[in-house]
Amino acid sequence: MRDFSWRYFESTGEIDAYLLYKEHQTICNSCSSSEDAEPVLNHSEGEPVAE
Repeated sequence: MRDFSWRYFESTGEIDAYLLYKEHQTICNSCSSSEDAEPVLNHSEGEPVAE
């Protein structure tokens, strides 16, 4: 989705496509930083749970 919105912005200059690209980038950056946080633990066994 990010690549599509960037290519669309490049070819058309459509500002909404650029804003979509930046929003997607922001969301992806916040997702990757949350992966660096502590893993979620299984309450019954105390082991990491795959999300």
